[in-house]
Amino acid sequence: MCVRDFLSAKAEARRLSMVTCYDYTFARLLSTSAVDAILVGDSAAMMVYGHRSTLPANVELMRLHTDAVARGAGHKFVIADMPFLSYRKGLAAALDAAQTLMSAGAHAVKLEGIDGHEDVVERLTQSGVPVMGHLGLQPQSVNVYGGFRVQGRTEAGASEIVRQARALEELGAFAVVLECIPADLAAEVTAALRIPTIGIGAGAGCDGQVLVLQDLLGLNIDFHPKFARSFLDGARSILGAVADFDHAVKAGTFPLAEESY
Repeated sequence: MCVRDFLSAKAEARRLSMVTCYDYTFARLLSTSAVDAILVGDSAAMMVYGHRSTLPANVELMRLHTDAVARGAGHKFVIADMPFLSYRKGLAAALDAAQTLMSAGAHAVKLEGIDGHEDVVERLTQSGVPVMGHLGLQPQSVNVYGGFRVQGRTEAGASEIVRQARALEELGAFAVVLECIPADLAAEVTAALRIPTIGIGAGAGCDGQVLVLQDLLGLNIDFHPKFARSFLDGARSILGAVADFDHAVKAGTFPLAEESY
């Protein structure tokens, strides 16, 4: 998978799958799967470290997780999130952040929004750094929204998302994530762009879909967003395995002779 494959998938009406991953072990498993791409999300701040938002993620944290995922991902296309404010401190700082993530093994970076950092997107793409956009609900702006809220419900809000999507395409982005917007708006944006859209909570009209791996596997016991279908009851499976281990230890049936030196 490479940037050109995203564009050809759009042209061929072939849907794209992307999974958010944060560590080597899961990346190694995903490397043997059919998913098209792996996103090292700044949602690691929430899913791995238990923060209430993505804001505590910084470039160094993203570098560590990108490095771990890239070592396990094999030939999978790896995209790394540029964390909060890393691309809003001026062009030089943004380029340094992107260089750090690309040097850690990312094949592309993803950043939220477009207004105010158009020069960053343009310079990155001109410098050989593939850029994925992210519109709709932008988790780094959670304090502006007053929470994680669906975006683009009003006519003005929908028009803004369409405008921003077209701007990202014009500046050289190769794809754009659409998060938590009405399905009809996502379909409109998808039809308006030559680059593919990747939806999360944006309906089935996008060119592809992304889910956080922990949600996909049913591991998140505290948060169940409407759009996050669990394809496995992972929490029950893991707790069952832990209970079996606990029972075996206390019953004296683990370890067996063949499991000992």
